[in-house]
Amino acid sequence: MLSTYPGQPAVDHPVSAPIEHRFDPYVDNGGTLLSIAGDEFCVVAADTRQSEGYLINSRYVPKSVKLSDKTVISMGGCYADCLTLTKRIQQSMEWYHHAHGKTMSTAAVAQMLSIMLYQKRFFPFYSWCILGGLDEEGKGAVYTYDPVGSYERESCRCAGSASSLIQPFLDNQISFKNQETQRRNLSLEQVLRITKDSFTSATERDIYTGDYLEIFVITKNGVQVQKMDLKKD
Repeated sequence: MLSTYPGQPAVDHPVSAPIEHRFDPYVDNGGTLLSIAGDEFCVVAADTRQSEGYLINSRYVPKSVKLSDKTVISMGGCYADCLTLTKRIQQSMEWYHHAHGKTMSTAAVAQMLSIMLYQKRFFPFYSWCILGGLDEEGKGAVYTYDPVGSYERESCRCAGSASSLIQPFLDNQISFKNQETQRRNLSLEQVLRITKDSFTSATERDIYTGDYLEIFVITKNGVQVQKMDLKKD
């Protein structure tokens, strides 16, 4: 390649090395979410911090959304993907209500979400989803997903940046794993205490979790929301 700058002699430059152009549409906006199912209730909780690397974009971006009086979904990961997926779920539930004259059950929403995620398996939503609510018998139900739609029903699950800190605690205190004591049913007050303690402890070790905690309590009477302050640094 010849240089043609004014006042400079023509010089034959070697061909430059190829440049790799990387396309990465995903970003992890951090945060932590969990859900615990009880006999007649379900608790869905998530912090509100949205971050990117060492930058806090906002201190209040809710990760949990009420879908119906018996169903709440919580998402973390890429905020743009989570927002798009939430809108698709709400739109499909509205169409279902107009077509059938009733609200989708928690199990139906869980199956629908699995199909939505699987449809995008070749360019998946970067989101970890936890769906909590009451089943047809009025018992608590927690559904957890991988990014391409595989899901299962569990008694408790934590996802997000602090999941490695909280999940072992839930396995011990909720599922009673690796204990000689028999598993017992916990009351709503005990579950709320464990949930608050989990997030309070996680914020001491995880910089992507903090600011505020939103707790959705789902019972036969509907959905109640509680808010609690978390560590803000």
